[in-house]
Amino acid sequence: MAPRTDVDAPSAPVETPANDHASETHAAAPPPPPRRKLLPTSPGGRLLLVIVAIAVIVGAFFAWRYFSSYESTDDAEVDGHLMPLSARISGYISKVNVDDNQVVKAGTVLAEIDPHDYQVAVDQAQANLATATATAQSLRITVPITHISTSSQVSAAQAGIENAKAAVAAAQSQYAADEAQLTRAEADNVKAQADLQRYSQLIAKKEISQQTYDAAVATAKASASAVTAAQASAAAAEQQVGQAKAGLAEAQANLQSAQTGPQQVSSARAKAQSALATVQQKQAALEQAQLNLGYTKIYAPVDGIVMKNAEVGMNVQPGQQLFTIVPLNDIWITANFKETQLHYMKPGERAEIKVDSNGQTYEGHVDSIAGATGARTSLLPPENATGNYVKVVQRIPVKIVLNAGEDKNHFLRLGMSCEPKVFVK
Repeated sequence: MAPRTDVDAPSAPVETPANDHASETHAAAPPPPPRRKLLPTSPGGRLLLVIVAIAVIVGAFFAWRYFSSYESTDDAEVDGHLMPLSARISGYISKVNVDDNQVVKAGTVLAEIDPHDYQVAVDQAQANLATATATAQSLRITVPITHISTSSQVSAAQAGIENAKAAVAAAQSQYAADEAQLTRAEADNVKAQADLQRYSQLIAKKEISQQTYDAAVATAKASASAVTAAQASAAAAEQQVGQAKAGLAEAQANLQSAQTGPQQVSSARAKAQSALATVQQKQAALEQAQLNLGYTKIYAPVDGIVMKNAEVGMNVQPGQQLFTIVPLNDIWITANFKETQLHYMKPGERAEIKVDSNGQTYEGHVDSIAGATGARTSLLPPENATGNYVKVVQRIPVKIVLNAGEDKNHFLRLGMSCEPKVFVK
């Protein structure tokens, strides 16, 4: 039986020259570095990591809150009014009182047009007005005079008719008396002639005296003369009757003429009114001439910066533009936001505007949102019905007004680029 070998006992190593060299090399190499762990294992490190994570989450939350609280765009510019000033009359510019880009106040005389022709027109209009006023005053005085005159004429005509009627009656009475006197004279003449004829027969027979016969002859002659006188008186009385009737007809005609007095008064009043209208017409012509004279001076309507196109010696026509005023105290921001940015935007919301030229930020608020997109109001708006429709996010102009006192030094100019932020939350 072989003896038992103890496995726990060390066995003697077998050494060779190669193994010795490898052992020396392995013993000389440095030990590998320990692996760094991703998460700290100490309690303090883990706490710091939690704090950092919470800080990052809180910062990210507030950053999200801030960036989602406003809408911004770089498609914006400073906007305002451009007030063109044009000539309202024609003439030569005799004086220009401002230079280009000069700051002017409201009421400043910018230029003057030669006023001599318009001053002459004013003088002529004043003279025409004075003439028309005098004529109107004269005709206005004529109205009551005509009224009184026509009333007097009616009264006089009525009295004349009464007098004429009385004269006709008197003439007719006189004519009747003269007719009766003629009849009596003719009867007396017939008797006297008959007596003369009888006395002629008796004187031939010597039956009466010559004196009696002579008395009969004288009586016959006297009666014949009385007949002739009565006939003349009757004819004169008849003529007087005709004259009295003619006077009556004339008085009646005068009354008819006098009864047109109201028409005469109306005519005089119409002439006075026409003269008054002429006065008003001349007054309007004078006011127009004075306006034209005032238009020879061109004033600045507002405070602002002037840009001039006028030069001395220019012959301007009505409507020709001479100046442009930019009122820097009435400016705003026109921001073209995308339609997707207008969901929460409304008038009154606070806004911040950063201007590119000076980097300064101004405070303002949304004033209004335009009623159409910029493309719709362009010179050639798109026509989607033509078949070339491509959906593009549209931009809508938003008017942002600066708060009072933000641009005290009037640095902002129309057309400047800016970046507004509108806080919608």
